[in-house]
Amino acid sequence: MEIGLNLPAVPTSDRPITVEELRTIALAAEERGFAELYLGEHVVLFDAPASAYPATDDGEPFFPATAPLPDPVVTLAFLAACTSRIRLATGVMLLPQRNPVYAAKHIATLDWLSGGRVDCGIGVGWSRDEVEACGVPWAERGARAEEYVAVMRTLWTDPLSSFEGRFYSLKPCRQYPKPVQQPHPPIWFGGWSDAALARTARVGNGWYGFELTPDVAAKRIAKLRQMLADRGRSPDSVKICLARYDDQPSSAADLRAYREAGADQFVFTPTQAGLTQILKHMDFLAEEFIARR
Repeated sequence: MEIGLNLPAVPTSDRPITVEELRTIALAAEERGFAELYLGEHVVLFDAPASAYPATDDGEPFFPATAPLPDPVVTLAFLAACTSRIRLATGVMLLPQRNPVYAAKHIATLDWLSGGRVDCGIGVGWSRDEVEACGVPWAERGARAEEYVAVMRTLWTDPLSSFEGRFYSLKPCRQYPKPVQQPHPPIWFGGWSDAALARTARVGNGWYGFELTPDVAAKRIAKLRQMLADRGRSPDSVKICLARYDDQPSSAADLRAYREAGADQFVFTPTQAGLTQILKHMDFLAEEFIARR
């Protein structure tokens, strides 16, 4: 099983992480054999969000509204220049909030700059306030995301691109450079709902599930595999990546449960305060989960 690392952009101490610390963590992850670096997205946060955060019992986000979350594509472009082997994932990019032509351009450019190391993780968002702050209707954001994926795919793969849909129209045009990866960077969908699984089965190359226990993950993966079979797709056509923020595996036996559930990669999130402690924890993860593979 591959081991990924969710970059600690949310402050784990009394101050935000610095650029140099982020670079140090990325290089340390590559040196220690981590498979992938992840960074999620929030463009604005609210003191009293109208929507409940779905990954906590009380509906409150585990990060404050003042969390200095950098843009994932820009930050990963910086880290692409610092590293040479480790893969880079938006985990996840909130596609319905973005212009699909710009999103396609940014991901293609990141893939080009990194030499083909990008996985495009997509989410539809949980914060109604944030979606509407971007000038996008809250309703049908899932359908909008799927249509935007189709727009991005034509820009990535066709010499002359065009699209006509419910939410977006694109007259014949050309966008270059194309991504290094062919036919395009893998598209993953994040989430745990039936809608997220169905979206993955229809148009995804991967599924990124958050905050699931091994038994729940096994049930979700089984459902996804059935959806894939119903569409004539092989289970091997979709990569399964899982992540936890709380109750992360602390032993090989804990991680084995996720592998047995069907995961191809598990993503750890540093929660320690300070660079020294984060690097120490990464050493433990490398010894416990990477060196013993």
